[in-house]
Amino acid sequence: MHHYVALLRAVNVGGAGKLPMVGLRAMCSDAGFDAVRTYIASGNVVFASSDSAASVKAELEARLLAYADKPVGVIVRTAAEMTSVLEANPFAERAPNRTVAIFLDQAPRADALEHAVGVKDEQMRLGTREIYVHYSAGMAKSKLRIPAAKNGTARNMNTVAKLARMAAEL
Repeated sequence: MHHYVALLRAVNVGGAGKLPMVGLRAMCSDAGFDAVRTYIASGNVVFASSDSAASVKAELEARLLAYADKPVGVIVRTAAEMTSVLEANPFAERAPNRTVAIFLDQAPRADALEHAVGVKDEQMRLGTREIYVHYSAGMAKSKLRIPAAKNGTARNMNTVAKLARMAAEL
């Protein structure tokens, strides 16, 4: 049995993309996933499954498409991969609520950060299948845009730590 974390893109608690977490838990249970738990209302779900990560991703994306009538991106990591993302954080000494990991399906290109626009005081580093960003002044006023992160989804390091613990405890 594999322990997974699934991160949904463009899911929120109100307006466009609304998906109640109780609905997400039910969707995952209906897909046959075990020990399903969500964390905060922003599309984070932890569960166990004997299926591969690719199968889990495809199943969730199909169910979300049927629910939302539009594609909803899903990024899947194993419990071990989530822990690795946390441990690889190049900004570990900085405020975890001002540091994010942008999760991607594939490794970012080596030149991905060269194409970033709106850079002010943000610091960026490439990860395995992530882009790490530290927002010195916070995210609210940042104009940073990273084209390579377009299809990714970001989580701050507090959330990454919590999801890694939840997945490890399954």
